[in-house]
Amino acid sequence: MNPFTFPLDAQRDLWERAADDAASVGAIPEGLETMADVEVGGTPSEVVYRENKLELHHYEPLVPEEERHDVPILFVYALINRPYILDLQPDRSVIRRMLEAGFDVYLIDWGEPSELDTSLSLHDYVNRYIDNCVDEVRERSGQDSINVLGYCMGGTMSVMYAALHPEKVRNLGLMAAGLCFDGTGGILEMWGDEEFFSPDAIVDTFGNVPAEFLDVGFALMDPVHNYITKYGNLYDNIDDEDFVENFARMEKWLNDPIDVAGTAYREFLTDVYQENKLYRGELELNGERVDLDEITMPVIQVIGEYDHLIPPEASKPFNEKVASDDTEIMEFSTGHIGLSVSSSSHENLWPDVAEWFAERSVDDAAVEIEIEQSPETETPDPAVAEDVETTEADVAGTDLQELDGIGPAYASRLEAAGIPSVEALADAEPAVVAADTDIDEGRLRRWIDAAADWT
Repeated sequence: MNPFTFPLDAQRDLWERAADDAASVGAIPEGLETMADVEVGGTPSEVVYRENKLELHHYEPLVPEEERHDVPILFVYALINRPYILDLQPDRSVIRRMLEAGFDVYLIDWGEPSELDTSLSLHDYVNRYIDNCVDEVRERSGQDSINVLGYCMGGTMSVMYAALHPEKVRNLGLMAAGLCFDGTGGILEMWGDEEFFSPDAIVDTFGNVPAEFLDVGFALMDPVHNYITKYGNLYDNIDDEDFVENFARMEKWLNDPIDVAGTAYREFLTDVYQENKLYRGELELNGERVDLDEITMPVIQVIGEYDHLIPPEASKPFNEKVASDDTEIMEFSTGHIGLSVSSSSHENLWPDVAEWFAERSVDDAAVEIEIEQSPETETPDPAVAEDVETTEADVAGTDLQELDGIGPAYASRLEAAGIPSVEALADAEPAVVAADTDIDEGRLRRWIDAAADWT
């Protein structure tokens, strides 16, 4: 059909679209130049410990020393891909969010294993590498135990570490961590089923598992998006510099995978995915059982509601399995990678995660010294006892933040729900308050019990 027989409006639309397409094509070289020059992982750090390919990074603080929390935090990333996804750009950097919240921050960069590292096992990574890094952070900070936050496979290994070395972990954070694989792990669990997939065959063939092999596998989980849709989106937004830069940073990370040590890969796929040994309490590293009853420290899980790599159902049951009586789940409406790079997660999720750690990152020794030195512990002079006696009205107005574990954000939520004081909290119903505040009911019960003891 001759296009010039179209109505004038249709012709006009046709030529305008062609002009727009031509302009977009003309913008591609400039857009590609932007993509080539993009930078990632820009938060300043220094390497404070090395072992084999591993580097332990310590990030420059962003707040004065007197405003920092006592207990530092160590990020444990997966053995797959590079860890700078946690520091992709200043406004989408989990590392920077925790620095801004006043933490002393460390991160393990595993590096890439060589052929000499094929035999590295989960025992080597957990009981050697992670343990040595934790000891380095403990020594540098003067703390007997530190905060550990593991992402993806790094979270799974962090659980192993916390169970085997509980005295060194103050608080355990798990971010999109695969922990329960009993028909709950989504498409990766299905693909990795022993009926269809043999980790032994992969390792026997390649030694270390090639990065390209893993990269293609992850891409095929959503082939339409990964091979077509996202590039169409880039084309449509090629003249939007911010969009192009964000796209380029993600592509840089996605196209920068690393090989995985063969033995560790074999153990992880067989023992964790196929046989669910970690969740069942049957996993052993170098002959020592990983006992989840040893995880008595506070635990927080940060989960993506739409995570197709590690579905929420592969993480949530873990909190009921451990011995800790201080557990929490923060589920956010994003995916596996969005937890670390989406603008909404940085605005709405990570401030709450930082506060959770902050409330549990006080030096116990310093608190004990302060209590011992507090005038309130001394016997008051009878002559002035009447002046210092706490009245019932004072108790009724006790600030919520006087209770251990309640910081400004939690106090604000409680006050908004009509609970302005410790006394009011002591009379509250946990289930009702949980519904009104979106605070975990188990946590509320502990606070209510503490408030009752207080009053």
